[in-house]
Amino acid sequence: MMELSNSPSAQAMLSNGIVVSLLALGGLAARAVLRNELWRAAFARVLGLRRWSIVVLSLYVAVALLDSVVWVGGSMQSEDQVASFEARSVIDRLFVDTTEKGYSAPMARVEFYDKSPLLHPQRHLLGTNILGQDVLYVTLKGARVALLIGGLTSLITIPLALFFGMTAGYFGRRWDDLVFFVMSTLASMPGILLLIVLIMVLGKSTVSVCVALGVTSWVGFCRLSRGETLKLREMDYVSAARSLGVSHGKILLRHILPNLMHLVIITFVLLFSGLVLAEATLAWLGIGVDGSWGQMIAVAKDELSRDPVVWWNIVPAGAALFGLLLSVNLIGDALRDVLDPRTWGSQD
Repeated sequence: MMELSNSPSAQAMLSNGIVVSLLALGGLAARAVLRNELWRAAFARVLGLRRWSIVVLSLYVAVALLDSVVWVGGSMQSEDQVASFEARSVIDRLFVDTTEKGYSAPMARVEFYDKSPLLHPQRHLLGTNILGQDVLYVTLKGARVALLIGGLTSLITIPLALFFGMTAGYFGRRWDDLVFFVMSTLASMPGILLLIVLIMVLGKSTVSVCVALGVTSWVGFCRLSRGETLKLREMDYVSAARSLGVSHGKILLRHILPNLMHLVIITFVLLFSGLVLAEATLAWLGIGVDGSWGQMIAVAKDELSRDPVVWWNIVPAGAALFGLLLSVNLIGDALRDVLDPRTWGSQD
């Protein structure tokens, strides 16, 4: 059973199943937004404010999905016998048989140092790295890692913070004291050291890094949701529901949680950027995720001291990271303006 689960076919089915699930969830979310007049109007305002940011973010998502759709089998191009039995994505197949012996400058005909002819002259738009891999290929592969780090870790952090923050703020007393003690304890620890310890314990993998980042990132939103719940539980409609005998669980789900959704959306956007940057910091220390932009930047820092300088590895990684975080932050800024009634009068 272990060999079956680790087979290329099983890995391809798992990856494709995740892609289908994400697309289905995205379709359901889009349907819910279109059916709700309030959310439909909010989306239209965000689209009007940050149209190009949404387009750029959509391109990143499209590249990540293309790198997640995998299957086993050959392609029209030449490839070795071993590679034909591996599960490879659409991005992998677009760059089949493009590896060189070492460094080459963008659109070069010869290798960077020994000036020998390249196997694939003028096919490398951004050049190749020390392993001879196409830099454009490696950069595109990093989009999936970045979205996975930001998205998966946010899905771990936000529900965890909501559960503890809402229950602590609503029930109070000893449960509130316990949650606040845990938050204070985690907040008093150096975040980077706690991250390193967790990754060393859990292992260096994408899921382990996501779990470690999630465990160390939920405290801030938990404190915020706790404070909002403390305010909401004293509102008249919550008191009325409690006097009518409505259970605590229904009050939390029907009255408290909906009033925290604007914070959830804004926190998700802002947390995403912080998590991607945190992974880049971990990669700089040598414990990041393989294939990430942070790892590209960490490797490329030594190339800046070469003579002549190999600059085409760090620039694409930095530009890709900057473009993703800038678009996400601009969309988050627009969401804040749309969801905050105090800013409505100042907009056209």
